[in-house]
Amino acid sequence: MNGAALALAVGVPAALLSAASFATSGFLQHRATHEVPLRVAGSPRLLIDLLGHRLWRRSVGLAILGFALQVLALRYAPLILVQPLLVTGVLWFVVISTLVHRHPPQRMLVCGVLLCLGSLSVFLLLARPSRSSGPRPGSPWSALPLALGLGIAFVACLVLAATVGRRWRALPLSLATGVCYGVTASLVRSLSDHFGEGLSALVRQWQLYALIVLGPVGVLLNQNSYQAGRLGAPALTVITVTDPLVSLAAGLVWLGESIRTGTWYVVGEVCALLALTGGVLLLARYAAPGVSTSPAAPTPPGGRGVHGRAGG
Repeated sequence: MNGAALALAVGVPAALLSAASFATSGFLQHRATHEVPLRVAGSPRLLIDLLGHRLWRRSVGLAILGFALQVLALRYAPLILVQPLLVTGVLWFVVISTLVHRHPPQRMLVCGVLLCLGSLSVFLLLARPSRSSGPRPGSPWSALPLALGLGIAFVACLVLAATVGRRWRALPLSLATGVCYGVTASLVRSLSDHFGEGLSALVRQWQLYALIVLGPVGVLLNQNSYQAGRLGAPALTVITVTDPLVSLAAGLVWLGESIRTGTWYVVGEVCALLALTGGVLLLARYAAPGVSTSPAAPTPPGGRGVHGRAGG
């Protein structure tokens, strides 16, 4: 079976199942972060609090499953194919929220779903992502310009999160999380080329140690973004849009992946990504009431009070 057939037979289903696992995990995490004390962004104490929460512990198992499926997808399919497919996680989040809170889907919510699926399909049809047939770069120096740009954006988001009011804090935190997750996916994709060489080969790769650092940072910022207040529900939206865009840049600049680049193809791809962003934002706007109108959350074990409702 050739590479394109494997991408369709293994990579695409694995990416879709990964999106579903991440979405379910995100829903549980969003609820859990609003049932523990509010912490300063970046404080590890938030993770310590969450470890004692039953919903969050369950979400970790789902997140691990989602990550394993994402690694499988990245092993067989291009990064710039897998990461946009993870956008379907927002659709799963909407479905789960609707079922749990028993709110019938709104018309605009259905429009957002159709816009996401349609624009994603158009992008993939036009871009036709593919891996490079030659050797892919693995040195961190080959991605230095991109890394500097993403690093500056990441730090700027953290500074902004520390200076803006609580009402808007979720947005820069979510953007920083999306950057972190996009870089993490790129590292996994690069590292996957060495999976068949054994553990001794993996421990010699710098990507492994970058993942060990970035992984916990991304998880912590993700929880901070969920906990940040009224804009907590749209946090998933910003993360979901930012992640594939960062991955797209890394795939093109660093990993030697490619998309079709004729003038009209590029115009169509940009329009499709803009429509995708609009669809996800629309979903977040109309998914938020379903979360925010949920019954008051019970007091978590240990008597710690809820600092706010889980909603946007």
